[in-house]
Amino acid sequence: MEGQEQLLFIDFEFTMPEGKSNPKGFYPEIIEVGIVSVKNHEIVEQYSSYVKPIRFPLLSERCKSFLQISQANIDEGISFTELISILTRHNQHHPTTVITWGNMDMKVLRQNCQLNDETFPFTGTFRDLSMEYKKFFGDRNQTGLWKAVEEYGKKATGKHHRALDDALTTYNLFKLVEEDKRYLQKPNPPTIGDRIDLAKVLNKYAT
Repeated sequence: MEGQEQLLFIDFEFTMPEGKSNPKGFYPEIIEVGIVSVKNHEIVEQYSSYVKPIRFPLLSERCKSFLQISQANIDEGISFTELISILTRHNQHHPTTVITWGNMDMKVLRQNCQLNDETFPFTGTFRDLSMEYKKFFGDRNQTGLWKAVEEYGKKATGKHHRALDDALTTYNLFKLVEEDKRYLQKPNPPTIGDRIDLAKVLNKYAT
């Protein structure tokens, strides 16, 4: 339904340099995307794809090992331009809030757009669930996504560092945190009518 609010849970995986020193001109490029679209508290769409990097098309051994991704996976992925088209489509027709775990996903997306002359696809609001989690529980340090789920006594979805699995895990953690927020909210103060009725009851038992 057009105009209905949409929560968009997004996770990206990025390229990594081989060692501690970055190659000249290196910047992290998006190589996998996971999207979970939620409307009216229900998942209405999931999307997952590999994405071909532009500046450094060959993955480092470190990146392949850490993310368990092969070069063949990436070579068969969509282009960055196609990724922007998909994200733009998700942004259209609905007031959209993008929710991520940490701020790196949107930072890298903005940088990738700037360096490849693409328009940033989102026009709505953004929420960093890791910061909300930190403030809600009074933690000094930011907690990793999967550690946060385990702290709730739950299991994460699928495999860590797979974009769609991490996006789904972010959504599941979002539901847990929101439920806790509602539980801890102070009840509304009694109305004048409530107070009068209570006074009648107290007077009845006082006589």
